[in-house]
Amino acid sequence: MKMSFRWYGESDEISLEYIRQIPGMEGIVTAIYDIPVGEVWPLEKIESLKNTVEKAGLEISVIESVPVHEDIKLGKETRDCFIANYQETIRNIGKANIPVVCYNFMPIFDWTRTDLAHPLEDGSTTLIYDEKILEKMDPLTGELSLPGWDSSYTKDDLASLFADYNNITKEDLWDNLTYFLQKVIPVAKESDVKMAIHPDDPPWDIFGLPRIITNQESLERVCQIYDSPYNGLTMCSGSLGASRDNDFPAMLDHFLAKDRVNFIHARNVKLVGKKSFEEAAHLSSKGSIDMKAAVEAMAKHNFKGAVRPDHGRNIWGEKGRPGYGLYDRALGATYLLGLWEALKKD
Repeated sequence: MKMSFRWYGESDEISLEYIRQIPGMEGIVTAIYDIPVGEVWPLEKIESLKNTVEKAGLEISVIESVPVHEDIKLGKETRDCFIANYQETIRNIGKANIPVVCYNFMPIFDWTRTDLAHPLEDGSTTLIYDEKILEKMDPLTGELSLPGWDSSYTKDDLASLFADYNNITKEDLWDNLTYFLQKVIPVAKESDVKMAIHPDDPPWDIFGLPRIITNQESLERVCQIYDSPYNGLTMCSGSLGASRDNDFPAMLDHFLAKDRVNFIHARNVKLVGKKSFEEAAHLSSKGSIDMKAAVEAMAKHNFKGAVRPDHGRNIWGEKGRPGYGLYDRALGATYLLGLWEALKKD
């Protein structure tokens, strides 16, 4: 595995200097954050970002993410223009020799939680998802805003998008994903950039919006749309593991054997209801996911791709971007590397 760390660019409160000091850290997972969704990422901006990371003694392992425009997800007539822009961005990422792009196909919203600072017994705080609280929330009122969401939407924009999705079934969304992948994966292959779709987080419908990347069956369907290692997966333990129906270590082993895992997010979640969970420390004993079994699958298949410790708790009084503090993710990285070393030496 190549241990990597999410970095939000120059505006990130956590510097590349600090990230480099984490033992065993090699890669950075990042993106360009000031280009509107749907526009081409200029090669010079990608190369500038790459140079910044490399000057700090690290390398860009993954671009996370190149967002997919809503018109593509909705299958609108305008989608071909946005897909052409997406193709050009992939070509530019390939020219910069960055090997992987993570993306998702979630309608409107990225990962969703109901509390960003839920207190735990040990005094730390964490992200949680409470299905009863979510049922009472209305995103159109602006009462919920999360770091993974596109903040450029106005209330009118959101209302219009919700209206558009009222006419979209899950099969429609599958059709639109298929159209997108059949256009994009050949370009990714030519550019030597492996695509890695991220599961829906959480892996079920929210706010009445359809979600389709939720379990092993759906991940298989993605892989069958275009049979190539360049059409691969981001295996996220926290997203997939939030569902009691998913056995994440077994799923990881299955897709590693098929050579379709291009990126891994590692975090633990503690399931506290049918569709409620809290994010936990990475240790297996702290959550509902057997992290040792997950790393065993990586070691078994000698996974050489990027792994990043995903959302962390806020510990030791740290403040900042929810889920993306330094300390708990650094602990997660060293824990994962410790498991990896022990298993590889065995």
